[in-house]
Amino acid sequence: MKLEIEKKELMSLIGKTQNIVEKRNTMPILVNVLLEAEDDQLKVFATDLEVSLTDIVKCKVLTAGKVAVSAKSLFEIAKELTDGPIQLLKKENNWLEIKQGKYNSKIVGISAEEYPIFPGYSGTGFIKVESEELKDMIDKTIYSVSNDETRYHLNGVFFEQKADLGYTMVATDGHRLSLITKKLPPSKMISPGNGVIIPRKGLHEIKKLLESIGGVFEVAIEGSQLIVRSNSTTLMIRLIEGKYPNYQQFIPQKLSQKVKINRESFLSSLKRVSLLSNHKSKAVTLTLSSGKMEIASNNPELGDAREEIDVEYTGKDLKIGFNAKYITDVLTAIQSEDIDFEMNDQLSPGIMKPHNSLDYTCVVMPMRI
Repeated sequence: MKLEIEKKELMSLIGKTQNIVEKRNTMPILVNVLLEAEDDQLKVFATDLEVSLTDIVKCKVLTAGKVAVSAKSLFEIAKELTDGPIQLLKKENNWLEIKQGKYNSKIVGISAEEYPIFPGYSGTGFIKVESEELKDMIDKTIYSVSNDETRYHLNGVFFEQKADLGYTMVATDGHRLSLITKKLPPSKMISPGNGVIIPRKGLHEIKKLLESIGGVFEVAIEGSQLIVRSNSTTLMIRLIEGKYPNYQQFIPQKLSQKVKINRESFLSSLKRVSLLSNHKSKAVTLTLSSGKMEIASNNPELGDAREEIDVEYTGKDLKIGFNAKYITDVLTAIQSEDIDFEMNDQLSPGIMKPHNSLDYTCVVMPMRI
């Protein structure tokens, strides 16, 4: 393998693989990417067996071939080189020589045959989705994904088609739940009643791809794989096997107390007051009375804080405790000027949503105070 490639093209190609390659070293071969040169293009493959990426850039191929090398080493060397063409040459012992001007280095590689077989797909059943739509669904749910490895089926976002209502994404860690529904193009990508669970790492990689490329993406589900592609870039994510819990039973119905709050004033007040909350529990108390809400925190080791904000509330006086981080996560994800916060009493979960909106619902469990 011998080729010449512009620095910016190589950086673009290898840059996308940096978060995908396996860093925990459980399988040393997964720190590598597979490079394949032919037909005046360089193709890269990267996988950690859960998330896989393939991409192509133009280059000048003098001799076709392929080799697997360290993604980190190649990226860091390329980053320090000057703009302009870089020569890559595979040596007979699978080392990769990198040359530019008077600079010359060789990095250890391995045979392409040792690299894991890359997942394939048929290319049918794709739907076209605007990147902003999909990114918004991810942003509004990913923070609620569970970190508990023993509850692996909660380590991702549940994605399902709701007949004529569109597509739904939902995530929960047992303490909070976030649910968003969007009208995406109808298709038979997911049969009704059979959703799929997309792992957290896969969601982060999809989001990065959506942000870096933008525009319209194609999405499909084949077997146990979610495929997201745009132009030459294809991302394949192995779905989590398992049954997602019936999340509808976690969403309380007929809540009696409703308060309308300015999102920005609630968020900034919470950030200030929670600075003196317990660092582990992040507990704050919300005390509601006619037209007012007091936010308070108390930590014997640090001190206490309280602040009162104006709200639209005419219900009975109510005092309830929450983890401040759970509420700030929701407020950060919502873009509307005002939010509706509904609850029953200090022991029941509360529901937060954009004012007068039915598309986005967040459930937050209270804390004992």
